[in-house]
Amino acid sequence: MAVQYKDYYQSLGVPRTATDAEIKKAFRKLAREFHPDVAKDKKKAEEKFKEINEAYEVLSDKDKRRKYDELGANWKSGADFRPPPGYGGGFGGGQPFRGGRPMSSEDFQTHFGGTGFSDFFEQLFGSRMRGGGFGAQNGFAEEPYSQPSRDIEGDIMVTLEEARRGSVRTVTVRHQNHADSHQVKIPAGITEGQKLRISGRGEGGGDLYLRVRLAKHPDFEVDGHNLIHELELAPWEAALGAEISVPTLDGKVNIKIPAGTASGQKLRVRGHGLGKTGDLLVTTKIVVPGKISDGQRKLWEQLAHESHFDPRS
Repeated sequence: MAVQYKDYYQSLGVPRTATDAEIKKAFRKLAREFHPDVAKDKKKAEEKFKEINEAYEVLSDKDKRRKYDELGANWKSGADFRPPPGYGGGFGGGQPFRGGRPMSSEDFQTHFGGTGFSDFFEQLFGSRMRGGGFGAQNGFAEEPYSQPSRDIEGDIMVTLEEARRGSVRTVTVRHQNHADSHQVKIPAGITEGQKLRISGRGEGGGDLYLRVRLAKHPDFEVDGHNLIHELELAPWEAALGAEISVPTLDGKVNIKIPAGTASGQKLRVRGHGLGKTGDLLVTTKIVVPGKISDGQRKLWEQLAHESHFDPRS
């Protein structure tokens, strides 16, 4: 089944030659603009947020980006796309047969709705079925084709807000001849790669597994249940100490920066991570002004003259 081709570079507004840093910068800018918590048109923003998250999920991952780039630069966004044979998620080992002919992905096509990922992403990177179900370990059916019992897998994009508080999501599984909708509970504290199991909702009585992909966030990285936020500090804030407002998933909080804070130091804000056990880890980064006035230069020179601190000693 053909799906709509996604131009991930176009989604982020970067050229195909963009560096990792340029891709990250573009994502963070767009994510802040279209985050549903801040946008006025939340429905439109939610769809755009999913689009840029999917693009960043692929282009920020070296292996996924390489695999995506192998398709070539001549595809047009919105064009019908069929993955090349053997490309993306699918059968794995041997090629099964149906009615005396090799079975293609058309025979087992499963699409997901409400997961936050497009059909295009699932075609390229999804793992649509697992386990046996064909009767023989090499993947060849010993009898004429009938609907086998198979587990199926898909990815589900979970925002950090959902991972912190928990949520219920409606997910639609579109099989070859019908579609089913299921209410999927996303528990608070869920982590990257964890699988949600929906019993009996696969093919022929098998199970449905949804593999969690935490949505990227412009302000936070994820380390297990902890969130990491990089806080840029002016040199005088690090030297003298300061009280600074930092973002959390529940709104901004004020933290104290101790005098003499070094670049790379971690400050823990307890209880502001994912679930009950996660914390927010604020990593400091001292940033020096790129341009200074003549007056500022004189002050820096005075500080250098009066200071006995040598960072290399």
